Amino acid sequence: MIVFRYLIRQILVTMSAVAGVLLLVIMGSRFIRYFTDAANGDIPARLLGSLMLFHMPSFLELVLPLALFLGVLLAYGQLYLNSEMTVLTACGVSRKRLLRVTLWPGALVAMMVAACSLWLTPMGLAQNERLITAQQQQADFSALTPGRFQEIGDRTIYTERVTRNSSRLEHVFVAETQQRDGQAPEQIVTRADSGYQTNDPDTGSRFLVLSNGERYVVTPGQAVGDRLQFDTYAVRQERTSVTGDIDDEEMLSTLALWRDGSDKAISALQWRVSLVVMVPILILMALPLSRVNPRSGRFAKLVPAIILHMSYLSLLLAAQNALAKGQLPAWIGMWPIHALYLVIGIFLFTRGRPRRRRHV
Repeated sequence: MIVFRYLIRQILVTMSAVAGVLLLVIMGSRFIRYFTDAANGDIPARLLGSLMLFHMPSFLELVLPLALFLGVLLAYGQLYLNSEMTVLTACGVSRKRLLRVTLWPGALVAMMVAACSLWLTPMGLAQNERLITAQQQQADFSALTPGRFQEIGDRTIYTERVTRNSSRLEHVFVAETQQRDGQAPEQIVTRADSGYQTNDPDTGSRFLVLSNGERYVVTPGQAVGDRLQFDTYAVRQERTSVTGDIDDEEMLSTLALWRDGSDKAISALQWRVSLVVMVPILILMALPLSRVNPRSGRFAKLVPAIILHMSYLSLLLAAQNALAKGQLPAWIGMWPIHALYLVIGIFLFTRGRPRRRRHV
């Protein structure tokens, strides 16, 4: 029992270290995208922490299976290098017994992945969408930085000052390009003493209302332009989305996907289940791949193992895309891919198993 607790601890410690590194890489990439949106004025910087927090389950559901796979490889590989696994085998610990022990941390990871993929990830993505939608509907300028030119949609906006409650701008400059049908593009520059935002309750459109200013319309190459002086002028603002890479099905609950029955819903549902199914299959493949020659080092089979995992995940993604487009029947779905890698795992697990000697 002490030996088995030691094995489980080695797997969990190694898996935690690998998961931490992978999370830093994935979260760093996502943070850069959100930081770019904040710098462009699409979202306020104060939302970055909440957006990253609600995206965490979607990171974990992908990172944890890979981290467990690499954790078993590295932990058991070190045991083989130190000849500890040889001692365990000599003491009667068979491969099947080792597999049963390894399935304990695998069951823990499978439950965590199931909680993320079936519940937490869609809830987190939906919450992110609500946060961004609520921010876009707010009549404030919390995403603008005074004294800096910022691109919002297809316009460049500059303001000298934003009031404390972020409700009004002072000394506003707006530049945009407009092209009418069959005419050359026009450059439009608008200057105003102040401005505020308002929403149209009927259409849901948002307008930037400017006060006491001028509007200039010029065509490049022409010496004639138009000048309009106004007391109040409303500019309709284009809505930008920072979650355009997320499908609606990804934000639906698992029960809603089950009731939907469309191709995209079935595709998303099978993908969520597949992330859980692949955990024990990865363990089955990781056990024989962790067996290394002490002369080769613990990383000898790391690259082939990663290629095997990436091919598994890539085929699942291809099947998901085919399911969503209706090119693959739902009753076939992703299950042949799991069956293929299960066969590969069984082959690797049984290959090279020591045979019993026959006494003559």
